[in-house]
Order: sequence, then structure tokens, then C-alpha cells
Amino acid sequence: MKMTAPLEVGLVVRDLPLMMAFYEAAFGLSLVADVTVPAGKANEAALSAQAYRVVRMQTPWGERLKLLAPERPPEPWPAQSDHILDRHDASYITFIVDDFEAVVASAIAHGAQEMTGPGRIEVRPGTYLSFLRDPEGHIVEVVQYAHIAAYRDDLAESLQ
Repeated sequence: MKMTAPLEVGLVVRDLPLMMAFYEAAFGLSLVADVTVPAGKANEAALSAQAYRVVRMQTPWGERLKLLAPERPPEPWPAQSDHILDRHDASYITFIVDDFEAVVASAIAHGAQEMTGPGRIEVRPGTYLSFLRDPEGHIVEVVQYAHIAAYRDDLAESLQ
């Protein structure tokens, strides 16, 4: 596969303005596009039987988070588990940062709920993480590596 742009991830949301504000304030993403797709095209694309609005928000590295809001909000999720891997349909987005405490504090201040409790978890030497739920329950992981170049040696040159 030869990708032509950085990876994009889509999240279906119920309250688009709330979620846009959260990802902008908590993680510094910026709005780059806002499009409404009519019902016919949404149905043809197997996304929705009705029209939907999609906004694209971009990280400083160029990845994009797509927030998709159908005209009729989706049903709420069934009861959430305390453990991510309890559900076969579980997914999460990861932000790899060098200012871990500030990012987690910002996310919590803007409505995220802690899953892993206060503070960071050292899952292996020099690798710290925290799992959070955004205001609608999507799972967000924040990770900091003591030596990011060792984790992503393919990026070592651009990290200097």
C-alpha cells in the first residue's frame, strides 16, 4: 500500500458542537473541513440512511479525526465496561505526546473521564499511558515514551 496522506480516523458522534469543542480545546486539533453529505450519497456509501455532517479536525502532524454526525443521532452505546478489551468492537485513538501531564489535565478539564485513574501508568520501562473517555464515551489513549525514537525509529530524523 502506498498511502497518499496521513491516516484519518472517524468517530460517530451524537453532539457535534460538543465534540468539536472538546477535541479542539483538549488536544489542540484544528478544524479543516465541514461538509454535509446528502441522504442519497450517505446511503449509497453505506454510512447512513439520512444525511450526515462530517467535520475534519487535524493534528499538528497532519493526521485527521473525522467527527460524523447523522441527522438522526445514533443510539447510545450499551453499558460501558471498565476494561477496553471486554468488547470485540472496542477501538480507541492514541495521542503520542511529550507533555503527558498537561495533555491529560487538559482533556479532563474539558470533559474527559479517567479510566485508569489519576496519574500515569508505566506499562513498561519508559512507556507511560492513560486511558480516558471523551464526553460521548469514545476511548482516548494518551502515551508518552521516554525515548520516542526507540519506539518509532522510522521518525528519528524528523524528531530531532
